Amino acid sequence: MSNTRDPLNSLEAAVTELSLAIGQLLRRLRMEANPSELSWSQVATLARLDKLGWMTTADLARAESVKPQSMGATLADLEQEGLVQRRPHPTDGRQVLFGLTDEGVEARRKRSVAKREWLLAAMAKLDPAEQQTLIAAVALIKRLGDS
Repeated sequence: MSNTRDPLNSLEAAVTELSLAIGQLLRRLRMEANPSELSWSQVATLARLDKLGWMTTADLARAESVKPQSMGATLADLEQEGLVQRRPHPTDGRQVLFGLTDEGVEARRKRSVAKREWLLAAMAKLDPAEQQTLIAAVALIKRLGDS
């Protein structure tokens, strides 16, 4: 027989609810920050290039755990949209490096601003006590992520 006051059951329920809530928040942030309706793999590729700089198709595919052919298709779409560009590899003439264009950098900046603005507006709708609770939870969520 399950006891609803059992701390383990309560913790398990909280873990489930926290996981679902974080997933829902992430989906909402992605939706709000993706006015150009890029695919998740396109967004992830732009983010990786923004963070690490110029990369080959194979390096990007390994980093994103996808097949090189899939990454090639993603890069072709991003190149067609003007968000990435290619240049010859400096030491291996058989390879090509991909990096963000100015438009790609701007698209990344706009995504970041859109996420921040949406979250700021959503949090502003909470009452002051709820805002303080959420602000206090940030440090705990960071600790969970770092553990």
